[in-house]
Amino acid sequence: MIIFQRSVLFIGMAILLLLTSSCGPEGSTYSGPGYIAGIRPEGNPYGQGRTEEETSLVMKKDNVSYWDGDGVPGKPAITIDISQQRAFFYKDRKLVGVAQISTGTAENATPLGSFKIIQKNKDHESNLYGEYKYPDGRIAKKDVDTSRDKQPPGTIYDGTDMPYFMRFNGGVGMHTGYLPGFAASHGCVRMPHNMAKTFFENVEIGTPVHVVP
Repeated sequence: MIIFQRSVLFIGMAILLLLTSSCGPEGSTYSGPGYIAGIRPEGNPYGQGRTEEETSLVMKKDNVSYWDGDGVPGKPAITIDISQQRAFFYKDRKLVGVAQISTGTAENATPLGSFKIIQKNKDHESNLYGEYKYPDGRIAKKDVDTSRDKQPPGTIYDGTDMPYFMRFNGGVGMHTGYLPGFAASHGCVRMPHNMAKTFFENVEIGTPVHVVP
């Protein structure tokens, strides 16, 4: 009986891990398709909460992000702190804003180092992650990685929306995205929509971006 119960528990956990392996838009205000597998701290399949319901509250709660930079003069600079999962916005070295973020997983780590903003695109769509759809809107395949997932015949590719995209290294940038409460992206830095918009409006091409562990 005990062995049977343990087997049922193991199967249930395996199914739960499978269902939660894609960080899609459920439980958030982000409307784009899901495209990233997430990681759970300390092997907890629920993320930061002890239960699925508690984790849902963590996902929706943001007591970190703020902006006090309006009217503050000075050259902008951004520090992305991987361990804190925070992005810090400075003007002439004065901290004027903080954004809660979600950076890359261990397998797809956000690159460390000093970079600069090299592109700004308010309406960016990913050419790598998205969905394959039929012309009538039906979804043929979700959570597509075009580098490995073959496109089914008769479908069209719909790239994931990455609003207020600020590219700083290759295909990596900051943008509006789903925030599950832990590092969950393929390398990009996801932010709440209002913070991505604010950062976007206050950076320029050449703004320094420092990514620290």
